[in-house]
Amino acid sequence: MSRVINFSSGPASLPETVLRQAASEMLNWQGSGMSVMEMSHRGPEFMHILANTQALLKNLLGIPDNYAVLLLQGGAIAENAIVPMNLIGKTGQADYVVSGTWSLKSQQEAARYGQVHTAATSEALGFQCMPSQAEWKLSDDPSYVHFCSNETIGGVECHWTPDVGDIPLVADMSSNIMSRPVDVSRYGLIYAGAQKNMGPSGVTLVIVRRDLWGHALPITPSAFNYQLQAEHDSMVNTPPTYAIYIMGLVLQHIQQEGGLKAMAELNQAKSALLYDFLDHSAFFSNRVAPADRSRMNVTFFLRDETLNAEFLQDAEAQGMVQLRGHRIAGGMRASIYNAMPLSAVQTLRDYMFAFEKRHA
Repeated sequence: MSRVINFSSGPASLPETVLRQAASEMLNWQGSGMSVMEMSHRGPEFMHILANTQALLKNLLGIPDNYAVLLLQGGAIAENAIVPMNLIGKTGQADYVVSGTWSLKSQQEAARYGQVHTAATSEALGFQCMPSQAEWKLSDDPSYVHFCSNETIGGVECHWTPDVGDIPLVADMSSNIMSRPVDVSRYGLIYAGAQKNMGPSGVTLVIVRRDLWGHALPITPSAFNYQLQAEHDSMVNTPPTYAIYIMGLVLQHIQQEGGLKAMAELNQAKSALLYDFLDHSAFFSNRVAPADRSRMNVTFFLRDETLNAEFLQDAEAQGMVQLRGHRIAGGMRASIYNAMPLSAVQTLRDYMFAFEKRHA
């Protein structure tokens, strides 16, 4: 069977060149006689892989020297707890901007570790937009302000960098990191699961400004303490070695393709192709405010939802899978991360056009 066009929201498609290289090195990584899966995480072979991956991260994102780059485990769900464990202790409270399901989960988890204030929310609008900066009402003395830069379920993305003054800005960038350039210096902390644009599930990137250390709650486990992990090069516990190796290959691929500027141009072209079709369709619709539409996760609905099953079945017959929307949102969702080629998005657009014409 040939490879399908996989519109999964994550774990997502990986570049085929990366998969082929990993396959060729599966039994014998660069003459070591070992698979990366078998290597000691403290051996010279893996230490080379780790250093290379960290260097690629710093280079692609332009990470300043006063930030630590951590490669941890647990995904963004774990970071929902680990972030407040490390940061909320400074003042005992934190502000959260709620723009969808994932930022709401982040806020709810943080409330277990301190006082949480809702700085802004678009819940009354069905999470179909990003709360504008003018709507943000910060509390008097928050330890940090948290937001999610891309909500995969609703297809809402923040295309601007919030300004919160001297308060540390914390961002969950799990689903749009590496899709465009980012000014890391504007943030106190960025975290992201790798399984959208950076690699497979299992490794979580944390970029944290070093001056934010020193406020970890006493209950914080050693493996979750940012300062301790930084001092031990992300090796307080055994790191997810194979996932880090694949991440390095994906980052190398991004660099070879022109870096984050090239990724941004490609992602803009892909998403514009679908949104332009949706805006001119009488059969399909997108419900997100145009200024806040995600370039990573394009959500859409059939005006006649009795045809949903047929749409998905016919798409799969043509080699396009994972188009069903999240169970919370319904409808459809095409996740078009970095590894998704423009030609695949054109194939989806052409299928949607033909489906609409057939049912007009």
